[in-house]
Amino acid sequence: MKDHLNYTMLCDFYELTMANGYFQTGLADQICYFDVFFRNVPDGGGFAIAAGLEQVIDYIENLNFDDEDIEYLRGKGCFSEEFLTYLRSFRFTGDIWAVPEGTPIFPHEPILTVRANAIQAQFVETFILLTLNHQSLIATKTNRIVRSADGRPVSEFGSRRAQGPDAAILGARASYIAGCSGTACTLADELYGSPAGGTMAHSWVQMFPDELTAFRTYCQLYPHNATLLVDTYNVLQSGVPNAIKAFKEILLPQGITSCGIRLDSGDLAYLSRKARKMLDEAGLTECKIFASNALDEYIIRDLLLQGAKLDAFGVGERLITSRSEPVFGGVYKLAAVEDKEGHIIPKIKISENAAKITTPHFKKVYRLFDKADGKAFADLITLHDETVDEDKPLELFDPDATWKRKTFTNFTAVELLKPIFLGGKLVYNRPSIQDIRAYCAQQVGLQWDEVKRFENPHNYYVDLSQKLWDIKQKLLEEQGR
Repeated sequence: MKDHLNYTMLCDFYELTMANGYFQTGLADQICYFDVFFRNVPDGGGFAIAAGLEQVIDYIENLNFDDEDIEYLRGKGCFSEEFLTYLRSFRFTGDIWAVPEGTPIFPHEPILTVRANAIQAQFVETFILLTLNHQSLIATKTNRIVRSADGRPVSEFGSRRAQGPDAAILGARASYIAGCSGTACTLADELYGSPAGGTMAHSWVQMFPDELTAFRTYCQLYPHNATLLVDTYNVLQSGVPNAIKAFKEILLPQGITSCGIRLDSGDLAYLSRKARKMLDEAGLTECKIFASNALDEYIIRDLLLQGAKLDAFGVGERLITSRSEPVFGGVYKLAAVEDKEGHIIPKIKISENAAKITTPHFKKVYRLFDKADGKAFADLITLHDETVDEDKPLELFDPDATWKRKTFTNFTAVELLKPIFLGGKLVYNRPSIQDIRAYCAQQVGLQWDEVKRFENPHNYYVDLSQKLWDIKQKLLEEQGR
């Protein structure tokens, strides 16, 4: 048993068998372009949130096969010795472009592109996909939940329901990027700076002779962070009254008026209204009411529509697992190869399912912003050497009726894909998690409210340039013969 995990070996086995095949058939040095994109927004939403690039960078920088890895592969009996020798000095020497973490993203557009020799480009597929798929999924779900809270803080409470340690830690990271105010996961705070916090468990209350003693003790220990769980026995008959007594006896004499209670069961709308009335009548108008208990964006939205007096939320299993749709569905597809003279030869994958037909070639993605209000209104996918002339009208297909076009003027075009690695060297200045979080909030704010609807969101324009469209049609015609 290895005493450490080498994520180089976290790959589908066929990545290695294909690499061995490329090595033995003279394709090892064939330059390839692969795109990462996804086909559907989870939960039928209008957009997703990109996350996980930081971990992709760490993976690429640490790619290597150690002696134990080589011996394991030798033991499989299907790899040539020359290939195993090649793996001993294996490193990534190619190029990667990606959208920054926190960027709103849309189906069928590249969110990461790899240019490298066939072995390297093929080999990194598994880890890139698992990382971007997982964190983008959690970030997307989180952003929906945060938006449903309408400005009220949302904390991630899901570690104990996550599918393993990495899912808990990196899920907490993604949730903070997408708008959560903090997490219950201590290690996520230590590693990534997602602020850790919490209240108490029911067991704390049960450990003491009575509820009031438990509350008093907690207030004495944590006077500036006293949020009391009031539903261990009876919320309105004992929980809230005992919390009021503890606050008045312990906190108010110290001049501390900031405190809170947490509701974790029952009719949260009804109980919060009753609790708010009791707290206000006791003069504790600054006491906040925190809610938890299997919440998601729809429950939070409905609670607020029902007049619930809730100031903050803790969301666990339905966030950290994206329970309503737990698969992001990002894919990694070959888009082009280079010939010996460096000419790019586009490649296409055709399917009976039109949604699975890929867009060929080495590409750029431009986001178009209306100069009048600053809002994003479309993304345009172009060839890598195309530029968008902001001084000329631009025609795009209507996503709701692709037989007609709409003309846009007075816009700014911004390239989304940023260089991350060039020639195997990191050229990207990694932002802090706080900067990523701020960027995400700012970029989501540039989306139309119609795109942000939970049900039947507006179909955001994502179109191909005329040159790229022509190349795709030509390849479809050629392959269809």
